Amino acid sequence: MNEEKEKKINVIAVVGPTASGKTRLGVCLAKAFGGEVISADSMQIYEGMDISSAKPTEEEKCGVPHHLMGFLPKSETYSVASYTAAAKEKISEISSRGRLPIIVGGTGLYVDSLLNNISFAETKTDEALRRSLFEKAQQQGAAAVWEELASIDPDYADKTEPNNIKRVIRAIEVCRTTGMTMTEQIEKSRLIPSPYNALKIGLKTSDREVLYERINMRVDEMVKAGLEEEARELLSDSTVGETAKKAIGCKELAPYFEGTQSFEEAIDTLKRETRRYAKRQLTWFKRDEKIHWFNIDEHESFEEIEKKAIELVKNTLNI
Repeated sequence: MNEEKEKKINVIAVVGPTASGKTRLGVCLAKAFGGEVISADSMQIYEGMDISSAKPTEEEKCGVPHHLMGFLPKSETYSVASYTAAAKEKISEISSRGRLPIIVGGTGLYVDSLLNNISFAETKTDEALRRSLFEKAQQQGAAAVWEELASIDPDYADKTEPNNIKRVIRAIEVCRTTGMTMTEQIEKSRLIPSPYNALKIGLKTSDREVLYERINMRVDEMVKAGLEEEARELLSDSTVGETAKKAIGCKELAPYFEGTQSFEEAIDTLKRETRRYAKRQLTWFKRDEKIHWFNIDEHESFEEIEKKAIELVKNTLNI
């Protein structure tokens, strides 16, 4: 067992809700252990969405290399299968150079699929089926499409929010085109052990209001940094795909651009939707008993968390 563990690649994952300090901790650990960061954020992959996706600035990166960030044209879609393939390649490359791969991000599906070595069967795209399901969602509501998923794959439906229509439709499409449910695919892929010796570190708050206030401040900072201009450009670009246009941080400003809301009302909506997103992130990550949590509001300073996280890495990964 120990011999097998030694053969695995050491990986750190820093996870948690938005505005909890993941970027800062990831950079700290990278500097302490000679690491490089791999983003696990489904919106930071896009070009140009720097402010709305809260990509770290060059100053925040502190010279630490960051990967899988800002490489995809906004016109394209990106699947979890694409992400895991790209991230696996980056982990192998970073590790081969004697560096420590550090996954940083709040997209739980990306992190879990990568570290648990979940593989996804090659499936053909059924555009006609997708269109019909999207039309059904528009006419009957997202819940109606979710119920269709629940009828064929109840376990996966239980883990998927009805409003996450893209993920719901994809799961139905996979089942219809392969004859195998997402649950069956995931269970089958779990038979292959993960090649990673992963340490997961989570950041959250014991008081939810503290996190919400941090989110409100984050949004205010995004506005000062030029969010309005970035969102206007994105929403007016006909080549931008639906995935990018539906990103939190841009779509909430659409009513303002259309003249049906004031700028202040749109920003209030953005803050509310970001808080809701953070709540969904927490729900996802709290199911993982392997995450070592730090409550950022229970420490005198973030530096204290950084010191404890460094000690945790030393004691757990023996590096």
